[in-house]
Amino acid sequence: MRVALRDIKARIDATKKTMQITKAMEMVSAAALNRAEQNAKRFVPYMDKIQEVVSSIASGSKSARHPMLLSRPVKKTGYFVITADRGLAGAYNSNVLRHVFRTIKERHQSPDEYAIIVVGKVGLNFFKSRNMPVLDSITGLADQPSFADIKAIASKAVNLYANETFDELYMYYNHFVSAIQSELTEKKVLPLADFDGASTSTASYEYEPSEEEILEVLLPQYAESLIYGALLDAKAAEHASRMTAMRNATDNANELIGQFTLTYNRERQAAITQEITEIVGGVAALE
Repeated sequence: MRVALRDIKARIDATKKTMQITKAMEMVSAAALNRAEQNAKRFVPYMDKIQEVVSSIASGSKSARHPMLLSRPVKKTGYFVITADRGLAGAYNSNVLRHVFRTIKERHQSPDEYAIIVVGKVGLNFFKSRNMPVLDSITGLADQPSFADIKAIASKAVNLYANETFDELYMYYNHFVSAIQSELTEKKVLPLADFDGASTSTASYEYEPSEEEILEVLLPQYAESLIYGALLDAKAAEHASRMTAMRNATDNANELIGQFTLTYNRERQAAITQEITEIVGGVAALE
């Protein structure tokens, strides 16, 4: 019985230490979430303005044409997938990876028909373990990434489309809704066919030197900004998911401690009762 009590006490101590770790991780994720949410919100006005300018040119001029605006026969599809570098974030990674994997299997019969660009070690390991074609990847991003951190991979994704390595590019990530909710998002990045709010803008622009030359510079920047904006959004969702997961783990650990403590007290009481019974029995035998 004493061995059982010792084992239960050890489990209580171990669970308390685990709860301290999950509580600390929850607090770290909560602080990171606050900054990530602010970063994502601060990027929105820039995206709105650049989208307004691109929309004005693309929809208001018949002469302005650019390959990134025109659809072409699809021989190969690109997938830009945003995941995290580590787990302990609930279903954050698995939701995206499961959806992308299922989508690829439904759309394509051969690995020659698609290529993957992935952000995050979890996604990279997932696709490599299944021998799926990964053209490029980036891992080890900071919790609050700057545009310079992802400039190279975003530019490569855009250039691969421009060079016709693939003929369309889809992006998959978790969209941050709130601290307790995120939404799996699929967005077609290239070709740039749809511009929301193009007809609602009342601003008037004069372009110098020409609309075509402006598009030549602005459209790649716009596509790269779409990727960076999605990454900021996904980072906020990642921190929120990890914070929620760690909070749930802390609550579960606290519940386990209560159960172990109750079991410990019962076993201890049973041991005391048994000792008293043995003492009474021994006295009775002497009489």
